[in-house]
Amino acid sequence: MKISVITLFPQMFESVFNYSIIKRAVDKQLLEISFTNIRDFGIGKHKLVDDTPYGGGSGMVLRVDVIHKAIENTKDKKLEKSEQKIILLTPHGKKFEQKKAVGLSRLKHLIILCGHYEGFDQRILKYVDEEISVGDFILTGGEIPAMLLIDSVARLTKDVIKRDSRENESFPNFLEYPHYTKPQAYKGEEVPQILLSGNHAEIKKWKKELSYKITKKLRPDLLSKKGW
Repeated sequence: MKISVITLFPQMFESVFNYSIIKRAVDKQLLEISFTNIRDFGIGKHKLVDDTPYGGGSGMVLRVDVIHKAIENTKDKKLEKSEQKIILLTPHGKKFEQKKAVGLSRLKHLIILCGHYEGFDQRILKYVDEEISVGDFILTGGEIPAMLLIDSVARLTKDVIKRDSRENESFPNFLEYPHYTKPQAYKGEEVPQILLSGNHAEIKKWKKELSYKITKKLRPDLLSKKGW
């Protein structure tokens, strides 16, 4: 899978993707990550990428002509439309959830467009496939949401993480059960005896019950989605 990020600040991603699972995936050629610098497509000798909004208002707005060129330069012309998707990160978008991450992980090429400043010229929407939001809060730009989205999608890509590890995680059904490791006792708190019993059937049952109870307490909205 290839993930391309269109951004004004590609250097923001350097430290994030030079470590851990994503770096290993890139090193093993399971994943390719590239960056398109919007500034490279700026207007004139000063490479202008934004301008003041028509009708007045605060801030600067990213130009449609500049962004369109960046998108066209990033797209893989050899791929079918169904194999490639352009995502615009914006508060207007549909909230990002695990189900969406699974769908995006099946693409051959995912393009993520990061905004900055006041936002985008509305006409940019013509050139993207979908708008996504990572939550109901305000950030200075789309770079941090892009990092979140990439981490979530990349780990679902084939062979990046062992299948059994993914299946035991939280979402889309319930929050994950509690975990324990050594020491067996610490400041009066003991590891639950069931986990030391060696009875795998009972341990599996315990994990399932705890997963349900935790979800009911902390995220009852997830149960309502499943019709519980």
